Amino acid sequence: MVQVLPARRFGITGNPDYEGQPFTDFSSVTPETDVSCLNLNWRENDLPEWQRTKHVHRLHPYLGKFVPQLVEVFLRKYRPSTVLDPFCGSGTTLVEAATLGIDSIGSDVSVFNCLLARVKTDRYDLALLETEIHDILMRLEDELQPSMFSIMRETDQYLYQWFAPQARDELFLYRSLIPGYTYHDILKVILSRSARSARLTTHFDLDFPRRPTLKEYECHKHGRICRPVQEARRFLHRYSLDTVKRVKEFAQIRQSAQACILPGDARALRFPDCDLVITSPPYVGLIDYHQQHRYAYELLGLKDNKPDEIGASWKGNSRKAVAQYVDDMTSAFENVGKSLPQGGRMVVVVHDKRDLYDGIADRLGFTVEYRLQRHVNRRTGRRAGDFFEDVIVWRR
Repeated sequence: MVQVLPARRFGITGNPDYEGQPFTDFSSVTPETDVSCLNLNWRENDLPEWQRTKHVHRLHPYLGKFVPQLVEVFLRKYRPSTVLDPFCGSGTTLVEAATLGIDSIGSDVSVFNCLLARVKTDRYDLALLETEIHDILMRLEDELQPSMFSIMRETDQYLYQWFAPQARDELFLYRSLIPGYTYHDILKVILSRSARSARLTTHFDLDFPRRPTLKEYECHKHGRICRPVQEARRFLHRYSLDTVKRVKEFAQIRQSAQACILPGDARALRFPDCDLVITSPPYVGLIDYHQQHRYAYELLGLKDNKPDEIGASWKGNSRKAVAQYVDDMTSAFENVGKSLPQGGRMVVVVHDKRDLYDGIADRLGFTVEYRLQRHVNRRTGRRAGDFFEDVIVWRR
């Protein structure tokens, strides 16, 4: 069972046993549901990867997003008219809100994250979208003549370093065709997703490769000798078809709710009114959110706001860095709290291994209604491992 903690953790070590069947009847949650009685310790068999990445949740890989089913539980529990996620990342909260007919507001300091969240929550003329996606692929094939490889140029050294000549030229050509289409933003996401897979890196290290891979290598993912990717067109085709499929799936279940995405720093933005906040803020010194999508920033020419990231890995885990993180988070949540009515709640999902968030609540004058601690052990690949995740409910 999920452990319920009224305040800080006291002497909790090791991995808790799973007692009974983990809760998966998400549609049964009502405002009367006692969330503390729900077993939210989902294992891979309980909540497989294909369910966690259903429909548009998998439009683009994103390291560090939280489980959409967890968001659904709290949206059904508190039934807000408008929910706010000030660290919206790839848009998980906004997508889940749309499926329940709840208006949403999201913000993020990362321009790419805002692009991704907007693409996921936009409404489309599905026939036009499918026509445009197929049309750009046909034009790509028609114009990919041998002479193009010697004509196209790009001064960005990162792109020359991380992509083989053929892959680079195919990506550049696709990019040059995007402005001629109505749904150019979703084509940018397809381009970015394809670029991620087409980089000169190993198949098992797509999240944060340290250096380009130029020779054959022993592949831990496939159990054989593999070669670095040389082309991008097969990824452009594959992800184009997958995008159409996922957008159509989402269109069948989403309701008539509005989603507003605000690019900017949560410490400084002026947020519209809301009656619930659900967010998974960045952790201390764990992920560089701009760096994980560096290829997208370079390829799409997006503004890099890396210095404004809170808790980025490059800022470290020193005592000074942790103190700065607490100050930054306090400032962000203080600003967010201005949009909540008295008695409004914030649901914060965070790996609070340093026990920082009760102190942040104290500084803000928020009441810690309760905090759950769930065991996360569904990690896959070379990032396999597990940890405890805190779900904290604050009341203003």
